[in-house]
Parts: sequence; structure tokens; C-alpha cells
Amino acid sequence: MSHKMNTEKLRQLRETVEQVELEIPMAELCRRYEKLYTGAVNDVLREMCITNVALPPEIMPLRDEMVVCGPAFTIRSNADPTLTGELETRVKMLDELYEGCVCVWNANGDDKASHWGEVMTGASMKRGCRGAIIDGGIRDTKGILAAGFPIWSRYRTSNGSLSRAKITGYQVPIVVGGVLIKPGDIIFADIDGAVVIPRKLAVAVLLRAEQIEKNELEIKEWVDAGLSTEEIHSRGGYF
Repeated sequence: MSHKMNTEKLRQLRETVEQVELEIPMAELCRRYEKLYTGAVNDVLREMCITNVALPPEIMPLRDEMVVCGPAFTIRSNADPTLTGELETRVKMLDELYEGCVCVWNANGDDKASHWGEVMTGASMKRGCRGAIIDGGIRDTKGILAAGFPIWSRYRTSNGSLSRAKITGYQVPIVVGGVLIKPGDIIFADIDGAVVIPRKLAVAVLLRAEQIEKNELEIKEWVDAGLSTEEIHSRGGYF
């Protein structure tokens, strides 16, 4: 009998990034998600018994009207006072961004540095990045707003990242607020924050969320028509 701890299944669960082809083209999938709202998507995932999908409520959009959906391009960093290699790593990371992606940045609790600014915004937009979810800080807010770039973050600061933080990896599994995010998972964010949809479930979740939205329109019509709460409930409505 082996006394060695068997961690292979856990390693596969945490580290394996499946290359899942979706039945709906990514651009169409994201357009359709962006017509929905995160609450409906969260409810669908709960219906599937997946409840740990919402990123921390402190991560909020720069403007309420911002909405974005796309496959996750993951980045992680740590607080670090050294500079060596940081700019080279950022350049390499930016070169690997791809059309339609959404950057998701785990700053590992750093609350001093800005991890994203105007130059990062311009460089990422040139490569087709559609938005960013920063579990950390941003700066150059006026420039980001002028670019019309959808971004969510915890805080704003004038502190630049160089000599304060360093990228430690990208396009690797990360954890934000206890939520595991793998490269290619679908990120959907709006006024209520961001949710993570496991890539292999992205189409099924979309179709069910679209169905729920139709149902909710019908329920709102019943409410407007003056039906009692009991009548609405008996027709299959919910509140």
C-alpha cells in the first residue's frame, strides 16, 4: 500500500485546460451573452449546481453601462519591488493577446499598484482585446474612458506598477475571490459585476439564459396586468 499522497486527479482538475470547440462561433456567442444580464447567467449556473461563479462584488465597472463578454486571457502578478524582467514579460504577454479575448488579472491581494492603465488599454485594443477584469488597481482613468474600453477593477491609484508589482504568469489557471478561472473560460460582466462560465458549458448556459429572459418578460407582463402573486406563482412565475 502506497503512503504517497495521490494528487493526480486534483492536478488534472486544477491545471488541465481543455481545448473545447463551441457549436456557436465565439463572436456570435459573445454578442448574445451581451444582450443578457449576469443575474440570469448566474441563475442558470446555479440551476446546474455550479454556485461559485461570481467574482468579488468589489470588482465593479468603471461606468455602469459597460458590458463585455469573451474568452478569458488570464494574468497573475504579485507585489514586488524589483524591476528586472517586468517590462519584457509585459511585452511578451501583450503580443499573445488575441482577437475577442477579455483579460482577467489576479493581483494576489496587492492594493498599492495600478495593474492597468492607458498604454495597456491602447496596446491590448490593437490586438483585439475586448475588455479587462482587474482584481487590483487601474490608473489613467480619463484615457481609458476616452478609449471606450470596458474595464472592471477594485480601485484606482496614481501608483504605476513598475517597482511595485510583477507579472508572474499568464494564460495559466488563476483564482479570483475563490473562483477558478482557466484560459478560454467565458467571462461575462455588466453593472452587477463579472461571472465565469466554464467553457464547455458556454452554449448550454447561453441557451437556457435566453429562455429565462423570455420567461421573465412574460412574468413582468403578468405583474403589469395586475395578477396576484399567487396567480403568478401558479403559472410558474417566480420572484
